[in-house]
Amino acid sequence: MATVVDEALRYLGAAGAGGQLRQDMAELAEMLGETCAPRHVYREATVRRKAEGVWLEEAGLLLTGRTAAVMLESSDRAAVLVCTLGARFDALLRQWQARDMARAVMLDACGSAWVEAGCDAAEETIRAAHPGLYLTDRFSPGYGDLPLELQPGLLAFTDAGRRLGVTASGSLLMNPVKTVTAVIGLSGTMQRARIRGCEGCMMKARCALRKRGDSCGT
Repeated sequence: MATVVDEALRYLGAAGAGGQLRQDMAELAEMLGETCAPRHVYREATVRRKAEGVWLEEAGLLLTGRTAAVMLESSDRAAVLVCTLGARFDALLRQWQARDMARAVMLDACGSAWVEAGCDAAEETIRAAHPGLYLTDRFSPGYGDLPLELQPGLLAFTDAGRRLGVTASGSLLMNPVKTVTAVIGLSGTMQRARIRGCEGCMMKARCALRKRGDSCGT
């Protein structure tokens, strides 16, 4: 719980804050943990390398660009992960936006921290299912040069619509809002590449965290 609170405060631009702000955030984090705990699904696919990009065979998806090629360079299989806080979070956020915008901003930050914690927990589940293999960093559509247009295909492959109630809009926004899709390589060798940080992110030009000198840490 402390990690979620710390991350939520960082998303809020108040890293290291204590006192009443930290207490309020801790209360929000506890409430979300009880009512909107993250859920995830994942499914594995065989990795094939083609001239056009990395092909996820069972998913029927082509991951174009340098990001996928580098991240999956040593992987023969990959896990496609979807993690979400669900529609209940969206309803809570709308309620607070109508009643108390400051509280809604805190809730939004806390939701971001919780869904990332859910992704971390999902990674541990995948790791436990593959003793002896190494996991690459997870990477998502919109990061580096991995196109957002992959979102519907990733959701379809994992059956996330039926299993989690997750869909992608025509503009490729995720619904529910606190939803993450990601690809994680499974490799027999330790990953050397780390494509994380602001320079590889498609959001860097309009990221509020980056503008104030911070980062999301991914």
